[in-house]
Amino acid sequence: MHPPYVAVIGPGAAQDPALLEQAAEAGRRLAARGWVVVTGGLGGVMAAAASGVASVGGTAVALLPGDDRGDASPGHTVAIPTGMGEMRNALLVRSVDAVLALGGGWGTLSEIALAARTGVPVFAVGSWDLPGPEVTACTDVGDAVARIAVTLGR
Repeated sequence: MHPPYVAVIGPGAAQDPALLEQAAEAGRRLAARGWVVVTGGLGGVMAAAASGVASVGGTAVALLPGDDRGDASPGHTVAIPTGMGEMRNALLVRSVDAVLALGGGWGTLSEIALAARTGVPVFAVGSWDLPGPEVTACTDVGDAVARIAVTLGR
């Protein structure tokens, strides 16, 4: 059985130190369980999550919007240039078993919507407050990771 793949999503332009620390913590906690972390590969939340993954020797996959592997932020183990721009959000959602959303901009909202539409469970910390059972609001990153583990039977 393969390890779970979990997306960490959030604003690429995030500069709030608390949000970036949450993303790094998410990367550390997920990777410490032996899970693969998938991000959009660029800055902000994506870079912080990959940094957290790298700090514990885990695997972080970058699904990049452009054509250049070199665009991936440090900490990513694997960089996949899709050349698809924002359409890579669909690839990201379809390649994971769960999504952890931190904060949120329009790209984050699109990923949450795609996940909800396709049955991929979403766990949100300080993200979009959306109606319906598809998105589980969590109190913090630890709560989100614990809920992901229960949902995935891990």
